[in-house]
Amino acid sequence: MAEKAPVENSQTSALLLLSLLLVAITFAVYFQVLSQPFFDYDDQVYVTSNSHVAGGLTGENIVWAFTSVDAANWHPVTWLSHLADVQFYGMNPHGHHLTSLVIHIVSSLLLLLLLSRLTGSLWSSFFVAGLFALHPMHVESVAWVAERKDVLSAFFWFLTLLFYSEYARKPKPSLYLLSLSCFVLGLMSKPMLVTLPLVMLLLDYWPLGRYRQQEAEPNQRQLAGRVIALVKEKVPFFFFSLLSCLITLYAQYKGGAVNSLKTVPFGLRLENASVAYLKYLGKTLWPHDLAFFYPLSLAIPLWQVAGSLLVLLLLSAAAIGYRRRYPFFAVGWFWFLITLVPVIGFVQVGLQSMADRYSYLPAVGLYVILAWGGAALAECWQLRGRILVLPGAVLLLVAAVLTWQQLGYWQDSFTVYRHALRVTKDNYLVNYNLGLLLANSGKPDEAIAEYREVLRIRPDDTPTHNNLGLTLAGKGDLDAAIREFKEALRLNPNYAEAHSNLGVAFANKGDLDAAIHELRETVRVSPNDLDAHGNLGYALASKGDLDAAIVEYREALRLNPGNQKAANNLRLALAQKEAPGRVAK
Repeated sequence: MAEKAPVENSQTSALLLLSLLLVAITFAVYFQVLSQPFFDYDDQVYVTSNSHVAGGLTGENIVWAFTSVDAANWHPVTWLSHLADVQFYGMNPHGHHLTSLVIHIVSSLLLLLLLSRLTGSLWSSFFVAGLFALHPMHVESVAWVAERKDVLSAFFWFLTLLFYSEYARKPKPSLYLLSLSCFVLGLMSKPMLVTLPLVMLLLDYWPLGRYRQQEAEPNQRQLAGRVIALVKEKVPFFFFSLLSCLITLYAQYKGGAVNSLKTVPFGLRLENASVAYLKYLGKTLWPHDLAFFYPLSLAIPLWQVAGSLLVLLLLSAAAIGYRRRYPFFAVGWFWFLITLVPVIGFVQVGLQSMADRYSYLPAVGLYVILAWGGAALAECWQLRGRILVLPGAVLLLVAAVLTWQQLGYWQDSFTVYRHALRVTKDNYLVNYNLGLLLANSGKPDEAIAEYREVLRIRPDDTPTHNNLGLTLAGKGDLDAAIREFKEALRLNPNYAEAHSNLGVAFANKGDLDAAIHELRETVRVSPNDLDAHGNLGYALASKGDLDAAIVEYREALRLNPGNQKAANNLRLALAQKEAPGRVAK
């Protein structure tokens, strides 16, 4: 049975010194993130293009934070943190990065305190906290402002467990309520915390030892009764977990983030989950080729699925079989397995096969196995515990170096995308987003190359045909652009944007009849498309149908009374009816 005594007074100074060392090293390694800009992917949704967040901490925006399911999630505490950042820093990315880094460092300290309180083993606790602070797979959660929800939820995760561990030692209602309150705040930061009640039950086994009421081994009946009592104790936690799951499913379905079984069959989800578990394990132990997006393969080799399942079953069987001799192994392993369940892909959100950020909390279980496993190995070989200090320090140093290197790939959006393309295969989403970024940066030829790469991988990708057409049109190649818009409409006849772009392309070629037809299709599919009404009005005016043009300009103004361009064109069209010869522009 593991040590249960809290950190003794003689260890307080050592704990303080190690905490200061952890802060200093983590800040030194992550310091470069403070000079990095916002990331082109999702940071717009969460900060830069979010009108509510841009308004800062106002009463209206605080209400929005608690009622919104924007970004296909309900996480009001996360929204409040972004609102607060804008209130203090405006749209300066450095302040937003600083907040994420500070939360990450504080979470690392909470983990150190939690484990040292739970086990009394200061050095093993420091090793785990150090890996959490410095592992390169955690760069994504800290360096990506949109992943503020990761660092916030981890903060509340460790705070919940810290209060819970104190409650387990001294059952006071106040400690229980503090733990439950932190848990609810964590769920309101990111629903990843839904598995935390199960992790509490694991910690009840080790290191808290709560399945034994006394030192003696309980019989089966006593053990069953104790387990039932511990589960009942956590009913409020399970209730809020269930509530969070229901709210999250609603938010993600409403946001269109959940893929149907037709898009990603359940069999494929199971296959990917088994392989992804092993990939998370492998990248945790040997972090290499890390990318912000790993595309989901639609055909996973059977040998990979079978091999992954076999390894997972063998490790799980070993954890159960050696649970009494090495309880940390069972707790750490099932911490890893259980906490990945919400993001392993059974409910497929997006088209990624896995994500580094998803390992932010689950990897702690593996760190526990490494730390206490090393100590057990030294004891088995009758070695002094201090001999582990050197290899432990080397591992942390290697992690720090790799994290510093990984942070370099986040210096700007171009670097993030290009690094992801180097270390992954057929990463169409990255090609697509890099194409958008290049097109918006005035590099059409490079953008076209990226779009064509997407179409090589996914020939039927409708938005890519549309954006390729836009870029070609911007270069003046209207015939090629028209071909791409037509292909997009062949794939999706109700694609309003492609109808609109095709109409503008025909207008630029002088084919007003074709342009009017496409623009009428646009407003049929999307009646509230302000630009389509304006463009249709211009095409009709150019053809001489001023009455119809006036109708379209007025509709554009109805949709947006402050649209100066539509107002000017309406005034010119009305004037032209009285004095022919003037054409709206």
